[in-house]
Amino acid sequence: MTSAAGGGIAPTLGAAELVAAVPGLEAVARIEARSPLRLGSSSLTLEHIAGVAEEIRAGFDAGFDGAVVIQGTDTIEETAFILDLLVRDERPVVVVGAMRGPQQPGADGPANLLAAATVAASEAARGLGTLVVLNDEIHAARFVRKAHTALTSAFVSDSAGPLGMVAEGRARLLARVTPAPLPAALAARTEHEAGNLPPVALLKIAMGDDGRLIEAIPGLGYAGLVIEGAGAGHVPGAVAEIVGAVAARIPVVLASRTLAGPVFEKTYGYPGSEIDLIGRGLMPAGLLTGVKARILLAFALRAGWDRAAIRAGLQAYG
Repeated sequence: MTSAAGGGIAPTLGAAELVAAVPGLEAVARIEARSPLRLGSSSLTLEHIAGVAEEIRAGFDAGFDGAVVIQGTDTIEETAFILDLLVRDERPVVVVGAMRGPQQPGADGPANLLAAATVAASEAARGLGTLVVLNDEIHAARFVRKAHTALTSAFVSDSAGPLGMVAEGRARLLARVTPAPLPAALAARTEHEAGNLPPVALLKIAMGDDGRLIEAIPGLGYAGLVIEGAGAGHVPGAVAEIVGAVAARIPVVLASRTLAGPVFEKTYGYPGSEIDLIGRGLMPAGLLTGVKARILLAFALRAGWDRAAIRAGLQAYG
């Protein structure tokens, strides 16, 4: 992003300009720069990133050794998780951005891009799925989220911590994750699906929620719903029957609004608790946050997964 005529900053630079602006990048790898989109990251869609995944898979088929995806930080955690689902390859895919624009003192974009390329070119990063690299930290796509609006240390992995760091020009991996054993390929599309993803709603439960938004979801044309429940995955008792009725019509996934730790499955047994809701047909999201559970559900529905497969896919993430 650079300064915009109307004030603030806006996406203007392409990949080639960014690559050319980073000293030392040419020593890390031979890079082919492409600019499929120039959008603020809050305007990206799941279909946009599915297209990026297709381009990466084509590049890997052509012999590329890794991929770096540059975007704004608002939706990096979603982009990384989509790529982790759709690019099932040993070669590293690294998503990177910057918390400070180039006009600000201490702009972190060049350093982040150099670190991301270092990770993408590293043999140590193979087999880890899609990664996110900012602030010299290496995060797994399934765990990472943006946790601050301003700090360069905005990206965290609550449940596991970073997998490693970039120091002295080298990727140093301290922990590893293995690809989630998904029940079927998510890149595949059902024959009747033209490419647009089925719409999936995401709703957060608040104290005293009366359930009217939940009840309206099927009638609004949504094909699935993710509910971010309170605590370990709970809704008000008065809403439980509404939630169950919706789950009888469309797949409903239960995540936690706390954003860290697993959704429980067998601890609390009162009306609106996780045991009650699972008994009404909801599927626990495991360790996935609501935004990531929404992504998995949308691509699973596009691929034609039944509820048993969706449940197995969620269980693959804890």
